[in-house]
Amino acid sequence: MNQDINTYEEPNDSEKEKASNSYLMSLVAVIAGLPLPIINLLATLFFYLGNRRGSYFVRWHCTQALLSQLSLLFINSYGFWWTFSVVFGGEPASDAYIGYILTAALFNIIELIATIQAAIKTRKGIHVRWFFYADLTSILCKR
Repeated sequence: MNQDINTYEEPNDSEKEKASNSYLMSLVAVIAGLPLPIINLLATLFFYLGNRRGSYFVRWHCTQALLSQLSLLFINSYGFWWTFSVVFGGEPASDAYIGYILTAALFNIIELIATIQAAIKTRKGIHVRWFFYADLTSILCKR
């Protein structure tokens, strides 16, 4: 049975702030480790670990942020190592490479916008459900 966060009671200000910060962790990590794709995931993972015993509202949003960063890790890592082989390995920058990098950039821009939007809305106590991640988050995050 899928328990939905919409049945959760109104979060207090501390819970709203922690849930919002779970999304902001990846943005802060971008500043510190832009070329390394794993930095965003690690920042979000550490924040999740620090709040995994928090309220359901906080845990749910920490889990959703972590899942989104995990999927981006695969996209960005592949692009990072492909770029590394083009720049340092003498591999040509093919049409496939350029297409992949543009697609990866598009995914990252969409995720950036969604992250900022989620951080703002969650700070206001509004529950934000991302396509694909929300249902998986509800399965993984138990009350």
